[in-house]
Amino acid sequence: TDHATTHHGSCHCGRIAFDLEGEVKDVIDCNCSMCRRRGSLLAFFPREALTLTTKEGDYGTYRFNKEHIAHHFCPTCGIAPFSEAAHPKTGLPTAAVNVRCLPDVDLATLNVQKVDGASF
Repeated sequence: TDHATTHHGSCHCGRIAFDLEGEVKDVIDCNCSMCRRRGSLLAFFPREALTLTTKEGDYGTYRFNKEHIAHHFCPTCGIAPFSEAAHPKTGLPTAAVNVRCLPDVDLATLNVQKVDGASF
């Protein structure tokens, strides 16, 4: 039987922690005004692949531009481990996970695609 990979992720202080089901291979490095400042590498998953292991909603949320994406961050340590939005093509709930917040993922093995988010 093929078992999905489970990754354990969190912000720096652990106030936001989660389990993520799925392989982390392809990530984007976006140059939009926020991602550029934050330095995140993002991988996308169905929202149900992400399960919070800490209290739901115990985080800050920031929206900008068209406000479609809820960017969640820790009010204690400032790290932004994931964002939520409806997938633009399917409308399904989607999580954008900052793979830098998954300590077991070897960043050197990832397929990084540059995305010109600044032009959208």
